[in-house]
Amino acid sequence: MMKPYERVSRNENATAQLGRVPIQHRSRERLERIQSVAIRLIAERGSESLRMSEIAELAGISIGSLYQYFPDKSAIIRTLAERYNAQGRACVQATLDTITHEDQLETALHRVVDDFYAMYLIEPAMRDIWRATQADKSLQEIDATDAEAHASMLCNALTRLRPKAARGPLWTLAMLTMQLVATTVRLAITFERQQGDTIITVSKRILPNPLYLLEP
Repeated sequence: MMKPYERVSRNENATAQLGRVPIQHRSRERLERIQSVAIRLIAERGSESLRMSEIAELAGISIGSLYQYFPDKSAIIRTLAERYNAQGRACVQATLDTITHEDQLETALHRVVDDFYAMYLIEPAMRDIWRATQADKSLQEIDATDAEAHASMLCNALTRLRPKAARGPLWTLAMLTMQLVATTVRLAITFERQQGDTIITVSKRILPNPLYLLEP
């Protein structure tokens, strides 16, 4: 299982929204440098203060070169959001893949909560990037797509455990469960660390096993 607490490494799948897809090694390094600078600036000041000219300067490239990779600030935020979302989905999938019996489901969901919380704590920019995707209508579909992906992964796990159950109810339970996880974690990170830890601890006590809610 991949370590959810590690900082995000280079993710070449996050180049779908780029103005230019890097092929050469030097171009990939430049892209990584751009994203690293953007992450640092977002963590320090927030996405609203992000300036293309400052990113170019700190990344050691011309503003024209920056625009070849990213046409605007929203494109950078989109790429970073998709980058973090991809890492989160990989962690969730790895955890859900370990479930072979219903008794393991609750523990696995608690691990998902812990992993998401740890990601937000170790990557402060994630919080502001998520808020930016909510504020920008052109980016809101990123969160919706990610939510559906998480629901599908959990639904597949529930289907393995209850192969005779109808897909519709399982999907509904999976979507609601993963939305509860996401909402809880995003609430926890808005508080000071001690209060946030308490919210996470209590949330795991009340997080239901979704299969308990499935009608017989």
